[in-house]
Amino acid sequence: MYYIGAHVSISGGVFNAPLRAAKLGATAFGMFVKNQRQWVAKPYTNDEIEEFAENMRRCNYGPEQVLPHAGYLINMANPDEDAHSKSMKSLMDEIGRCEQLGLCMLNLHPGSHLRKISVEEGCDRVAMSINRALAGSEKVKIVIENTAGTGGNLGSRFEEIRAMIDGVDDKSRVGVCLDTMHSFSAGFDIRTNEGFTEFLDHFDQTIGIHYLSGLHLNDSMVELNAHRDRHASLGKGFLGIGLFKFIMRDQRLQNIPLILETPDENIWPEEIALLKELAL
Repeated sequence: MYYIGAHVSISGGVFNAPLRAAKLGATAFGMFVKNQRQWVAKPYTNDEIEEFAENMRRCNYGPEQVLPHAGYLINMANPDEDAHSKSMKSLMDEIGRCEQLGLCMLNLHPGSHLRKISVEEGCDRVAMSINRALAGSEKVKIVIENTAGTGGNLGSRFEEIRAMIDGVDDKSRVGVCLDTMHSFSAGFDIRTNEGFTEFLDHFDQTIGIHYLSGLHLNDSMVELNAHRDRHASLGKGFLGIGLFKFIMRDQRLQNIPLILETPDENIWPEEIALLKELAL
C-alpha cells in the first residue's frame, strides 16, 4: 500500500494533526511535535496525549504512517559545544514527545558544519549525536533527510549520509528520507524514468534501500544542481508530473510515508487524489 499524505499543522493542539490529515483524504501525514522555530515548548498534558491516540484510532492511522519532522533550529553538526548542546537538548525533547505520542520515527535534517570543520568531521559529529539521542530513548528511529546542499549543509551526497549511518551503533534505529526537490537541486536528474531508477539504484548501492523510511514529495522552483531549497506544487516546477508517476508505480516505495511539503496547502486534497490516481 502507498501511504500518501501531507505535512499538516498542529495548531490548536497536536491532537488535531490526524483529523486534518483525514480531511485531506490522506493515508499518511507529517507533522511537527512542537513549534519548529522555537527551542522549547510546554510539555504535553495527559489529555493531549490521550486525545492524539484516540484521533489516530478514529482516523485509522498507525505509527508507521506518520513521519514527524524535527525542528529547524536543531544542528547536530554544529562544532560549537554550547550551540550543539542546545540542539541536543531540543532533539531529545522531540524524541521524547514522539514516544509519548506512540510514534516510531523522527525525521531530521543532519545540519551544517558552518564551514568551521571538514565534511568528514561534520558527519562524525552527526553520528555521535544520533548515538547519544538513541541511548536516551527506547524506540524512536532517527530518519536522516537528504538536503539540497545549501551552504555548509550536510547530506546532499549519499556518501555523506552513508558516513553518518556507519557511525551509528544501533543501525536498526536509523533511516533515510529522500526529498525529491532536495535531490534534484543537489544534482540528481530524476525527471525521467531512467534517471529516477538510476537515482534509487545509486541510493541502494551507497546506503541500502532497506534504510529508506520515507519520501518528501515536492516539485522544484529551482533548476537542476541549483543547491537551493525552494519547493513547488506538483507539476508546477522543473520536475514535472512524470517523476511522481514513477514514484507511485515503484513497489519499493510502498508501506513508507510519502509526504507532500508543497507550498499551497489549499490544493493538498487534489495533489493527494492525483498521487492515488497515479498509483493505479
